Amino acid sequence: MRSFYISATLITILFFLSFIKSIKTLQEEPHQNDQESDRVFDLPGQPKSPSLFHFSGYITVNKKNGRALFYWFFEAQTEPSKRPLLLWLNGGPGCSSIGYGAAVELGPLRVKRYGTGLEFNKYAWNKEANMLFLESPVGVGFSYTNTSSDLTKLDDGFVAEDAYSFLVNWLRRFPQYQAHDFYISGESYAGHYVPQLAELVYERNKDRKSYPYINFKGFIVGNPETDNYYDAKGLVEYAWSHAVVSDQVYRLVNRVCDFKLSNWTNECNNAMNIVFDQYKDIDIYNIYAPKCTLAQTSSSFNHETNVKMSFLGRRRMYSGYDPCFSTYAEEYFNKPDVQQSLHALVGGKVNGKWQVCNDSILNTYNNTVFSVLPIYSKLIKAGLRIWVYSGDADGRVPVIGSRYCVEALRLPLKSKWQPWYHNKQVGGRFVEYQGLTMVTVRGAGHLVPLNKPAEALVLISTYLKGQQLPTHK
Repeated sequence: MRSFYISATLITILFFLSFIKSIKTLQEEPHQNDQESDRVFDLPGQPKSPSLFHFSGYITVNKKNGRALFYWFFEAQTEPSKRPLLLWLNGGPGCSSIGYGAAVELGPLRVKRYGTGLEFNKYAWNKEANMLFLESPVGVGFSYTNTSSDLTKLDDGFVAEDAYSFLVNWLRRFPQYQAHDFYISGESYAGHYVPQLAELVYERNKDRKSYPYINFKGFIVGNPETDNYYDAKGLVEYAWSHAVVSDQVYRLVNRVCDFKLSNWTNECNNAMNIVFDQYKDIDIYNIYAPKCTLAQTSSSFNHETNVKMSFLGRRRMYSGYDPCFSTYAEEYFNKPDVQQSLHALVGGKVNGKWQVCNDSILNTYNNTVFSVLPIYSKLIKAGLRIWVYSGDADGRVPVIGSRYCVEALRLPLKSKWQPWYHNKQVGGRFVEYQGLTMVTVRGAGHLVPLNKPAEALVLISTYLKGQQLPTHK
């Protein structure tokens, strides 16, 4: 009789465990189905490769308002189950991480000239990590909202909350990456987006009862807007020290501008417009590169007008711009068969033409954060791995301003300023502080992975492995 009770009890326990497992399967199955439905097949113009697996689609970040962010994800080329997960964000504000990061700079598939198709990028960052590209905020690229008033509320806090919501929900759709080491990367105005999202993840990881834990390890940013005062000071000094402006203009700016003010005076705006005017015939984003001469067929070509606007005053100019590559990307991503393959424009949620950069976001974004340096101080104390890199031919967010920002943190020196090498040549310089590494990339402009792809791959590989850049030829 006793054995009967034991058997009955055992059967009950087994039944209960089976019931729990079936409930868990039902809970997880929709996410797994969503994951598979996001798989990309037959992307037009994609060269054949048995080792390239990618997914794209929408993640809802606010059901009430109907906000959804668009992503494109590439598994690591080798051992994706062992590689970290790396999120990439572009800036603007208003520029697409698909149009820049994925398709022009560091993704495995780069748009060919004139948007005729795609080609493999042998320096793609998914050689080192599982790469996740996000179009953020809503209104950028294929990302959308059903509540138009959302577009009037965009600021750094709004963007960080939506990006965090995206990340949490994306990991639910792709639970196999939940335990992976997670890093955040980006460039330009993502110099705000990245540390602010990093801070949000760090703070919410402390409350595991209310928020899912994300295995966050650190962030890396390139040519990042960081602190309005130092960025503006660096922009002017770079223009003068690189013979873009005269001594007289340099003295004028120093006399009439107080960059510690959130809003510049009219005198300062006028003086800075003189500075920007000197860049009309060269590319401010790469001062030694040839200027694109393609026909100006897109609104994103309105470069000279944007350049003349004060980037820290009442209006902004784009922090991320290459007119030729913008045109190629727009040509490609506006093809209906491409959009269908990428699962974009679902239900006609996005109206009009896909653009690399959204002018309306540029002009209406609420610039309320003067400096993100306090976030650096907090996250450095938390022990996160933080790197800042800078292409030294960028006049837009120049290396001088970034050096001022890093020095302002007053960190103890770990290793001196020294060259690093790639293929027996100087790749740039770097300096290590307690809690932060700053790197320059020699000859690169604003878009480092585009201008110096081999060096950029060395950079991200070294960062992810927690190593030091090579100091010997």
